[in-house]
Amino acid sequence: MLNSLEAVLVMVDFQGRLAEIVDRSDLVVTNASRIVKGCQSLGVPILATAQVPEKLGPILPELKEALENVSIIAKSSFSALREPDFQLALHKTERKQVILTGIEAHVCVLQTGIDLLEAGYQVHVLSDGVFSRTAVNHDLALKRLYECGATLSSLEIALFEMVRTSKHPEFKTISRLIK
Repeated sequence: MLNSLEAVLVMVDFQGRLAEIVDRSDLVVTNASRIVKGCQSLGVPILATAQVPEKLGPILPELKEALENVSIIAKSSFSALREPDFQLALHKTERKQVILTGIEAHVCVLQTGIDLLEAGYQVHVLSDGVFSRTAVNHDLALKRLYECGATLSSLEIALFEMVRTSKHPEFKTISRLIK
């Protein structure tokens, strides 16, 4: 089960050009914002990447404000774990549970997730927090990640797992985010 003291949120390539072309694009900003705000309220560190930002553009403007204290790690490798700056940032968190979100599920998210699993991390993929251009590629990516050992989850499951009780000081904050 996810634990806010052991988890880190990894946001892969939430960039404008990519977000516009994915299936369920209407959920991209809403769900990404919810998981960011939820993790921030629970003290979960956040790492964010941008795939070749000079070509695919910056992080979504709607997320920029929520991520104002987060350094965006530029990458050219599909897997974030193959980028030295990302490796260093992840190592510095000293966390072994990864909440994985991003675009596109079947390319950068998939390769990042597999590399994280092979490196010994527990990977929790948010099914409603990863996106691909087609539903088929989204579903295939989730299947591959599951087969490789990732835990399939959702935004709501992840946040409430970390809260664990209605007596948690952030329970109301998390409940409001979900509704």
